[in-house]
Amino acid sequence: MNIKFSAADLFEKVKERKPLVHQITNFVTVNDCANATLAIGGSPVMTSSPKEVEAMVKLADALVLNFGTIDEKSLEAMEIAGRTANSRNIPVILDPVGVGATPYRTEKASELLKKVSFQIIRGNASEIHRLIGGDIVTRGVDSEELAISNEALAVSAAKELNSVVVVSGAIDAVSNGKHTSLIDNGNVLLTNVTGTGCMATALIGAFSGITDDYYAAAVAGISTMSISGEIAAETLQKHEGTGTFRVRLIDAISRMDKEMWMNEVKMNEEITH
Repeated sequence: MNIKFSAADLFEKVKERKPLVHQITNFVTVNDCANATLAIGGSPVMTSSPKEVEAMVKLADALVLNFGTIDEKSLEAMEIAGRTANSRNIPVILDPVGVGATPYRTEKASELLKKVSFQIIRGNASEIHRLIGGDIVTRGVDSEELAISNEALAVSAAKELNSVVVVSGAIDAVSNGKHTSLIDNGNVLLTNVTGTGCMATALIGAFSGITDDYYAAAVAGISTMSISGEIAAETLQKHEGTGTFRVRLIDAISRMDKEMWMNEVKMNEEITH
């Protein structure tokens, strides 16, 4: 299995097919998620009303559920949308933003995991650790240091949650329980702009909408965000800061193609025994 070539082949396909990515996401980052989806070649729709998500999901190629600003209405919509997607074999991607920060958020994530089958789950180490029963308390949406590595956590969570798991961090880890990829791209400025994690999940959603190789889709999506962060940071002048970086991040995503990705990605794959 050569995950690098499998992921690389998705860049042309996503631009050709323009997958419709239905996202029930948070109001802090909804515009950025939509723009990231467009930049990579997908088509975003951000419908969140429980009264229309079922009909909208039936038109979609992928569904992204983001926990950033959950409330009773959005949770109802997520359950309806998730079950509909499962019934039609449409991939569902979960971004458990802030899970572990409050008992309510953690409880609702656990409930949703029982009701909806997720093909891909992306979060930081604290969030993923909490999803599999860890007792660490997340500080807002920030990740705390864990004794377990991102790689080991991704493998463990993939097996327990029966999903491809992406653990974001200084080194991103992607695992399906049998194969694990470590991606060593990125820039610290990605942590200084709100929504980059949510945008990464949106990118994963776009790639998952054009393939049933969800491991490759996850690798392509998370690495695109990390590489784009590097490219955007390299273009900054001394007088430019995070506002300019945010704009150039979208620019970099929109320019990403197979050749650029192959040249820039820093990754290795390991087989889990």
